[in-house]
Amino acid sequence: MAETNGGSSRPKVLCPEKLSVDGLALLRKTIDVDERSGLSPDELIEIIPTYDALLVRSETKVTAQLLAAAKQLKVVARAGVGVDNVDVPAATKLGVIVVNSPSGNIQAAAEHSVALLLSMARNVPDACASLKEGRWERSRLVGVEVKGKTLGIIGLGKVGLIVARMARGLGMQVAAADPYASPAVAEAANVNLVASLGELLPMADFLTIHTPMLASTKGMLSHSELGQLKKGARVLNVARGGIVDEVALLAALDSGHLSGAGIDVFTLEPPNKDPESAAAKLIAHPRCVCTPHLGASTFEAQENVSVDVCEQVLQILAGELPRSAVNAPIILPADHKTLQPFVTLVEKMGSLYTQHFTSPKERAGRTTFDLTYEGEISTISSTKPLFAAFVKGLTSPISEAEGFNVNIVNAELVAKERGIVVNEQKSRDPSTQAFSSLVTVVARPPSRAPSLGPLGHQAAASIADPKTRRPEEKQHIISGYCSDKVPFISRIDRFSTSFKAEGTLLICHNYDSPGKIGVVGDLLGKANVNINYMSVAPASYRGREANIPAAAAAQESSPKESTEALMILGVDREVDQHVLNGLVEGGGVLSVSSAVL
Repeated sequence: MAETNGGSSRPKVLCPEKLSVDGLALLRKTIDVDERSGLSPDELIEIIPTYDALLVRSETKVTAQLLAAAKQLKVVARAGVGVDNVDVPAATKLGVIVVNSPSGNIQAAAEHSVALLLSMARNVPDACASLKEGRWERSRLVGVEVKGKTLGIIGLGKVGLIVARMARGLGMQVAAADPYASPAVAEAANVNLVASLGELLPMADFLTIHTPMLASTKGMLSHSELGQLKKGARVLNVARGGIVDEVALLAALDSGHLSGAGIDVFTLEPPNKDPESAAAKLIAHPRCVCTPHLGASTFEAQENVSVDVCEQVLQILAGELPRSAVNAPIILPADHKTLQPFVTLVEKMGSLYTQHFTSPKERAGRTTFDLTYEGEISTISSTKPLFAAFVKGLTSPISEAEGFNVNIVNAELVAKERGIVVNEQKSRDPSTQAFSSLVTVVARPPSRAPSLGPLGHQAAASIADPKTRRPEEKQHIISGYCSDKVPFISRIDRFSTSFKAEGTLLICHNYDSPGKIGVVGDLLGKANVNINYMSVAPASYRGREANIPAAAAAQESSPKESTEALMILGVDREVDQHVLNGLVEGGGVLSVSSAVL
């Protein structure tokens, strides 16, 4: 029943699903809370116009039609991580903030990872089933101790760090691979932070995954990667289904290369019941411990997410910015018209950097970035929205907690936690550029050297004496601009280009010779991948001098003969890894990466 307060004008909150008592108690101090379960979609639409906030779990579908009827609604709060049941674009268009709770279940996920690890090590499920069937098989069920063993962690975010600390408490050695993990944080947790997945795999007796499911992580552990693990190693996945290739995992268990697997998530959930499917065979496999996506399923986790979102509802109704808004504006209303296109551009540049230049299978990414604004964009008074957008773009592709969103409130904290340093610079001189405004990001290894001063000072020194640079400290550069509010990428390292920063992209590095476009197109066509557009980027800048800000780089940007180019392809869907491998093996492509912008 609804709580009322006489004729007062207290805000009203509708809760059509069961939430924890403690969370709702926070609201009841200042807000009228109406708990009404079992409402049909039509009934919900009928009553929603009088409410200021809507609290849901996963059952209630917050559709565009429902949002349109919610004339007073200011916030939709999802007590959990995923917001698949909320039409976020419709909410954003109507000015309704959507919040979630990306951190409320991290302890539960970490504990479940350790539970599966110990269950595998000591054959707990098999032993329990055996005893219940009347057998006493002590000799068959001899396990292994985890003390002294090495736990490899892919993704050293919040869950990964908790797992690391628990493992250290069990006497394990811990190593991790994460391109954006802070070395200081890893050192404080006694974690050996290695440079690449290839370095991590041979070290691990147990391997656990704590990274999101993205184009770059789909099938990240397949036949080749699992083969690099020690014989007898064990693999855990309490992150997202599809990161581990289920067919490859099954083969590794059948061959005896792996001694066990602990799986809480599957590519398709619920898993395919076809007895011949890889998922069904994994579930039935005697060396595979399986659970039905229970990582967040604890009473405490459910309590945490409820309290978290209720606190955020109070913040929003009080006129404050929430801490975990899915669609909270990075940009404040006063600056929206001028900055919005560049906020989008800078976010996409950060995302492109992470997806193109870093990979879980390669060396760690750079953590120091020089972000330069040239031309009209340099006249803005505050670049905080652009800084927040850049950090969001960098971290979103590799952010551990699905649903976590960077905004103007938490961007600096996120950057600090990830060890990301961003040096911002401005130049109002448009004379060296063909665009009214240009944004350039230079990614470089951490350095004790001072940050770049006014634009051109350090750059000029670099141009004058390139021999002073150490060759191992390769740097990367991306430039972009906006045309009719649409973001475009104009440079990737030494390659000059111009393409819209949107959709699914394939970026092929190849020798610039006749026939390459046809070969690549033929291979993609055979894989039923449709090419929407193509841009060829010639090598227009000297060498790999990607550390030079754009204004200074213009002094040395005269085209130079080169046999290399980038081929940027806009495609209609994500491309499977075996197709990408085929482009390198059979298409004459030097390397290829995919990015979703």
